[in-house]
Amino acid sequence: MSVESNLSPRAARTRAALVAAGFDLLAVKPIDAIPIDEVVMKAGVAKGSFFNHFMDKQAFAAAIATEVRLELEEEISRSNRDVACPLERIAGGMFVGARFAIDHPKRTAVLLRSSAGVTARAHPLNKGVAEDFDEACERGLLRDEARGSGVLYWLGLCQVLMANLLERPRTLAETERRIDEMVMLGLTGLGIAEAKAAKIVAESREGI
Repeated sequence: MSVESNLSPRAARTRAALVAAGFDLLAVKPIDAIPIDEVVMKAGVAKGSFFNHFMDKQAFAAAIATEVRLELEEEISRSNRDVACPLERIAGGMFVGARFAIDHPKRTAVLLRSSAGVTARAHPLNKGVAEDFDEACERGLLRDEARGSGVLYWLGLCQVLMANLLERPRTLAETERRIDEMVMLGLTGLGIAEAKAAKIVAESREGI
């Protein structure tokens, strides 16, 4: 259930205006460089309205980033719905994240600027990838270190790849090669043999 569904129509409109303004501003600069006055001016609401919905600027940025991350997680879940192998689900998640960055650069920039605090394995937003790592580890598919740090390792690779894809225009061939290489390096770093990793990359790419 969304936050807006629990608000009055007027409060929901105000919050939506603040969030929309936040998306525009966070796409070009970090939250620490954005005065609250600038947010409310762009949203066209009174300054007091900001604090009716958000405790401070950090909570504001986190709420916006969470909205994007939930959208991304929904796309990953949809793509992985019929995938039985946890390794293919893990790889598929990176492919979906890369495609999300290409298709939604503004939303990706907001996510990457405001993703602090969501790298913990136990964070609710990491439930899906953590479960995939648990299953892969239980089946002996990954190196021992993946039990403790695999999720952090994979999230770091995904975030860096998404950030890199936003940096400059590339040809389709260059983009596909970069994504394939990052997924391949990620999988082999988890202890997966190169031949098997290459097969997973090919199969995961085709499923996106």
